[in-house]
Amino acid sequence: MKTLLRPLCAAAALTAMLAAPMAAQAHRQWMLPSMTVLSGTDPWVTVDAAVSNDLFVFEHVPMRLDGLVITGPDRAAVAPQNAATGKYRSTFDIPLTTPGTYRIASVGDGLMASYKLNGEQKRWRGAASELATAIPAEATDVRITHSQRRIETFATLGEPTTEALTPTGQGLELAPVTHPNDLFAGETAQFRLLLDGQPASGVEVTVIRGGGRYRDEPGEMKLTTAANGLLEISWDEPGMYWMEAEVRGGKSPIEGAERMAVYVGTLEVLPE
Repeated sequence: MKTLLRPLCAAAALTAMLAAPMAAQAHRQWMLPSMTVLSGTDPWVTVDAAVSNDLFVFEHVPMRLDGLVITGPDRAAVAPQNAATGKYRSTFDIPLTTPGTYRIASVGDGLMASYKLNGEQKRWRGAASELATAIPAEATDVRITHSQRRIETFATLGEPTTEALTPTGQGLELAPVTHPNDLFAGETAQFRLLLDGQPASGVEVTVIRGGGRYRDEPGEMKLTTAANGLLEISWDEPGMYWMEAEVRGGKSPIEGAERMAVYVGTLEVLPE
């Protein structure tokens, strides 16, 4: 999968990549498409991206677009149009020029470290390629966290396709069994969670239907992946749904680092 990254200075990019997973612990990150199933000769999708307490409500901070990755039906990178970041949300447009399914994601991968040097507490954030020279050899109490996050949604022009849904093999990912743009109320969908391309078993997944600020009950589901990473979700009502999964600890691809991998997805469930 090709990536599309807006050119930024290194410090700003790393801050955006690493701050997002930390924000997920206190607030909800999400991307919300204007539509997920489209037809016609000149269709566009507008996507809002934010971090908030109430799902799909702009009331906290915008999501930065530094790690934006849009994959078209032919697995080629698609450039966003009219990207902008305001006080409470970011937004961008996507022209759907090729029939099929588009994967729209914000992806981050970096390291956070804490250590002591001459009795003083120090902190560092950066890329894995910088780690070897970033922490002094005489440092003690070194703790490194490998932070990965994927926040995504999907849109389809015409018939659903699967080329854009191919896993990258990095971090926590959703490998759809049921197509993510073929979800209907009253039916059960199947997805598989992968960690570095392998089934992620025993991972707790939270699923919440949007519009919670207008309900007394949040409509939250707590599910757990099976041994083969499989997850089944029964949709009682139509609407936009938010899904989150997180893996902490365990082996990281970065030697000596603890893992923190986060997956967030927005799915639309259509009426029967």
